[in-house]
Parts: sequence; structure tokens; C-alpha cells
Amino acid sequence: MTSAKPLALIGGAGALAAVGTAAAAHVWARHIEINLFEIRALDLHVLPYGTQPIRVLHMSDAHLLPEQTKKREFLRSLASLEPDLVVNTGDNVASEGAIDAIARDIAPLLERPGVVALGSNDKYAAGKRNIFRYLLRDPRPKNFRDGVQNEPLEVERLVEKLTAGAWSNVSNARALLELPGCDIEVVGVDDPHLEHDEFPPVDPACAARTTRPSFKIGVTHAPYKRVLDQFVDDGCDLIFAGHTHGGQLALPYFGAIVTNCDLHRSQAKGLSFHRGVPLHVSGGIGASPFYNMRFANRPEVTLLTLKPRLT
Repeated sequence: MTSAKPLALIGGAGALAAVGTAAAAHVWARHIEINLFEIRALDLHVLPYGTQPIRVLHMSDAHLLPEQTKKREFLRSLASLEPDLVVNTGDNVASEGAIDAIARDIAPLLERPGVVALGSNDKYAAGKRNIFRYLLRDPRPKNFRDGVQNEPLEVERLVEKLTAGAWSNVSNARALLELPGCDIEVVGVDDPHLEHDEFPPVDPACAARTTRPSFKIGVTHAPYKRVLDQFVDDGCDLIFAGHTHGGQLALPYFGAIVTNCDLHRSQAKGLSFHRGVPLHVSGGIGASPFYNMRFANRPEVTLLTLKPRLT
């Protein structure tokens, strides 16, 4: 009986310590790490032999609100990277008021060659849901296809803003970008998470010129395997995607817990391969305003330097 009281005290101290650790982790994720933006750098030898390097800025999932000043400062800073090509894989805004804000913040980037593929939160405002649904095999609600659970946004106005300069909207569309020394063929789809994707048919006008080296990329918001298969079958040399937020909440030495699609958690962000084709998934710049936190997974963009193959 004399040992019961010390054990109870130890147990109580352990519980208090656990609560304190959880509270500290929440403060870190909600108020600190969510604003620790970083720029990742990656070199890929994927271009045709003999072509010059191409610097690609891959940005995704800003989920911007106008009052997010630190995030907006980061967005404005990206112009200093001076990319040759910008790939935007969607979910740019979290409210109607953010449409004008993001267009102003990335205005210099809009004048550079670029493409955008829309995500669900380019069309519908963020909505609150049970966070534990993300642990399900398919966390989407029954009415996800129409987005009726959330307020519609002026997606046409967003697209107009983003394509007023040199960007093309490749949601269910193709494009041909003529960069110095190399043609970039682009094939993109609308958001597969909403099942709005319709793989675009071959367009001769978007085929690379036979007299110039060419390279083909696939662009999607959500990296569902069925869409990745279509990109591979279409002959893409490199695929870009977002949506996963890198898992948003990760565990040290374990990584992402979920991807919010059928992609394996080991591919939640960064470079991997799908059927032998390089796949780059952006960990994203932001998160839903209802779950605006990150843990062991800093918000990011990636500057990929595409270089010619060695042989």
C-alpha cells in the first residue's frame, strides 16, 4: 500500500507532461512552423541531350487569405528566383478576397512562362470538416463532386488574373511553351480530387516542333494514380502535382501520415517515380485556414533545375 501513492504521483506527472508536450507541439505547429517557409532546390537530368538547363519553380497549395502577411511576403519574394518556367498545381486561395491578393503578390511571376492546373480550393472556399476523416481510405464527403458543401468562388476571375500575362490554364488542356533551345509540351487535368479531370485529347497545335528538342510534362493538382498512369501513357517525361501538403502533419523518422489521395505516404512530397517517370509532389505553401498548422513538415516551394541527360 505504501507504494501506491508514489506511483499515482508519477502517473499524474506523466500525464501532465504529456499534456504539456501536446500543447507545445500545437503551438509550434499552429504559430511557428506554419510560417517557416523554405525554398527547396533540386537538380534533374531529364532534358534532351545538348539542351540548356531550365529553372522551374513549382508552387502549390497557398490556400491564401488576405490577412496572412507572412505568407504574402514569402509569395512576393519568389520573383527573385527568376525561374524560366513556373508550374502552379492549384489551391491558390481560401477565400474570394484572396484572388486579387495573390494576383498582386505573384505579379512578376505571371509575366514569366507558366502553367496552372486548378485545385478544389480554387473553385470552392475552404470548409470545416472532421479532421479524423483524413485517416479514412477515402476522406471525401458524399457530395464532394459538386463541392456543394463549400461556398463557390469566382474561379473564372481567378483564372483570368492568373493567365493575364504569360501563364496558360492547363486544366483538362494542353499547351506548347517555346523556351530557348527546347519546346515544352504540357498536358494537364482539372482537379482529380473532385473528379473534374478529363484527360485532354491529342492536339496537333500543342505538339512540339520536330526541328527542336522537346520535353513533355504532366500537371495535376491531386496525384491520383489513375491520372499519373494517363500521364505516363501519354509519354510525359516529368509529372508535377500538389494537394498532399506533404502530409501536413508528419512524424519524425516516419514522415507523412496521410496523403488525402491514393498515393502512398512515402511519396507525399518531393521527388519519386511512377512507373519509371519522375514525379515531383510539392509539399505546398499553406493549409486550410481551419487546420492552419504544420508539424515536421515546413511549407515550401521547389526550384528544380532541369538539366540535359548525360547521354
